[in-house]
Amino acid sequence: MPEFSNALMWFRRDLRTRDHTALYHALRAARQVHCLFVFDPALLAPLPADDRRVAFIHASLAALGEALHAAGGQLWIARGDPAAAVPAAVRALGADALFFNHDYEPAARRRDATITAALTAEGCAVRSFKDQAILERDEVLTGSRRPYSVFTPYKRSWLQTAASARAFDPWPSERHLDRLAPRAGVVPDAASTDAACDFLAPRLPTLAELGFAAARAPTAGGEEAALRMLEDFEPRIDDYHRTRDFPGLAATSGLSVHLRHGTLSVRALARTAYAAAQSARARAGAETWLSELAWRDFFFQVLHHHPRLVEKDEHRAFRPEYDAIQWETGDAADDDFAAWCEARTGYPLVDAAMRQINQTGFMHNRLRMVVATFLCKDLGVDWRRGEAYFARQLNDFDLSANNGNWQWAASSGCDAQPWFRIFNPLTQSAKFDADGTFIRRYVPELAALDNTAIHAPWLAKAGVLARAGIELGRDYPHPLVDHALARERTLERYAVVKSARARDAVPDATADESGDGDD
Repeated sequence: MPEFSNALMWFRRDLRTRDHTALYHALRAARQVHCLFVFDPALLAPLPADDRRVAFIHASLAALGEALHAAGGQLWIARGDPAAAVPAAVRALGADALFFNHDYEPAARRRDATITAALTAEGCAVRSFKDQAILERDEVLTGSRRPYSVFTPYKRSWLQTAASARAFDPWPSERHLDRLAPRAGVVPDAASTDAACDFLAPRLPTLAELGFAAARAPTAGGEEAALRMLEDFEPRIDDYHRTRDFPGLAATSGLSVHLRHGTLSVRALARTAYAAAQSARARAGAETWLSELAWRDFFFQVLHHHPRLVEKDEHRAFRPEYDAIQWETGDAADDDFAAWCEARTGYPLVDAAMRQINQTGFMHNRLRMVVATFLCKDLGVDWRRGEAYFARQLNDFDLSANNGNWQWAASSGCDAQPWFRIFNPLTQSAKFDADGTFIRRYVPELAALDNTAIHAPWLAKAGVLARAGIELGRDYPHPLVDHALARERTLERYAVVKSARARDAVPDATADESGDGDD
């Protein structure tokens, strides 16, 4: 016998019907289940009118609505502060239980606690579940029952725990969709809602009605599109460990935006990798890809245990001593930051990467490390400025991973990257884009240069530049900084925390998991 008569499933970062933890439990526990998504004006207001992420979410919601419709249900849409809109939806739909999946960001945790307290006081049951992560919160701890602060031992424990707990197993929600509340069921009475819960369902509002212009989504939205991408990637897993660092190759899955918004279960990705790892031919590539999923969980648990890292007013260094670093300030620093944002640094690989993110909302993972360390350690600009820029630009922006990776670049984070390792952008360029394929794609004004000169045009002979029709300062900028001199300034800047860092350092980082500083 069902525990509840009329449950409400609140979709957030989980826009799918397959292998969905909260949806599975709602369908199993209730006689019928309504489905809800809330557009939060506070989150939408700061975004540009042509935001690609909103377009992707909108397309994914349309696909989710179609899937629910095909199964006999429907997706209700509300607009307003979720802290008020969700309880209003519960009351309007007559739900006696609310189901949703965990979120790990501090603001979301506070929101969920507020909603839980309000509904519990009204006699409505609240159930939440793990879905974004394979392992979360306190599921992976050290022998002394403390959260890990270094990735490699975390990954070893993560793999062992996940295997023993069968954490990759699916929650087959798709088998129980017959318990969705029928489309002809209750229709909320406007009088039972309020301004905090502006019902638009059963129709998804247009982008224009949400205050956004038509924009091109970064990739096709929805669960079916994600599953096709995963299927397309499977043959490339074998070589992933060898090819993933080369931005000129189509070597990665491209699934990060789907993973971010939950149009595909992270367990489905883990099962694919784990199955491939059983084959000798595919083992190395699959294990490397699985390691990327472990990194994602690692950053989730870091943020869960250390919410101070992303305080609203100012993000903090994981290692507090690094908050003492004196970053460059003033007009010169502002100009350098603007040049970095606008791809005018004079370093072709850095500029190509910044054009990629500006034009597409995506940046290859190797290049994220290159441009981040360039900003912090060549230009001496506070990592928080880069972190905020990526948060605005990335289609797959995730607070925990973005903060963790920027702190890695600045050597202020929780992993063991030595502070004195500084990427050489020229070495990175020659190593990972040797023939200039990626640079030529995004910096076409340099396309006529040979495969040596294209990495450092300012070092090319005048005749080489002339034959390519390039005049530095006119067709392409001179480099903002001399890397060797910038490296020395960075060593001096970081000397203020040298002793403390030396005491804390753990020789754990490897080239594969965190990039290889070249100097």
